[in-house]
Amino acid sequence: MRVEIWSDIACPWCYIGKARFAKGLAGFAHRDEVEVVFRSFELDPNSAKGATAPVVEMLAKKYGRTLDEARGMEEHVAATARAEGLEYRTEGRDHGNTFDIHRLLHLAAARGRQEELLDLAFRANFAEERSVFDPEVLLALGVEAGLEEAEVRAVLADDSAYAAQVRADEREAAELGANAVPFFVLDRRYGISGGQPAEVFTRALEQAWADQEPAEPTPTADACTPEGACTVPQP
Repeated sequence: MRVEIWSDIACPWCYIGKARFAKGLAGFAHRDEVEVVFRSFELDPNSAKGATAPVVEMLAKKYGRTLDEARGMEEHVAATARAEGLEYRTEGRDHGNTFDIHRLLHLAAARGRQEELLDLAFRANFAEERSVFDPEVLLALGVEAGLEEAEVRAVLADDSAYAAQVRADEREAAELGANAVPFFVLDRRYGISGGQPAEVFTRALEQAWADQEPAEPTPTADACTPEGACTVPQP
């Protein structure tokens, strides 16, 4: 069985959803026969390359909130992440264009190191004092993931490298009707939107494995959309 996951490194619900999916997969009897592929989805593709803004300020501007209210929104997401065993910083993070990260993830996929790089990038963005929008940080993450330094440098220096693969993923997401991330597709028969609880993923995997008729769509869970940044319930 193949599971495809559309996500963006700037999306906190993708960070949380990946952890929940891993728990759901662990509870699936045929987990060793599941291939997981990560696909590209940019939440803010029109943001200028190299331009960043503090996350709290971005949230306040996007939602028309005060800085204190935006911090409260971040605290709520942080609490959800920590409940899943994830570290999450609410201060000192920045937000920007993720196209280069997605290009590197395609390089990593070609070298069999995609999930390693994705995990490192998520951790750097949400848990550590490292900006994934800094090319030198991206270089270091690529090397940590097991990629050749020269190859990572070459990709970062060439804006066209793996660009077609990123755009193809994004077109496919649109064709599948994915308008928020994370978005999970199981064997091209079942679509799951948002960071659902682990048991939802386990049930969906079991259903897809049994090749039953498509079930009713699962309810939408917390997710991030290009139009509204990340949907964050009120604390």
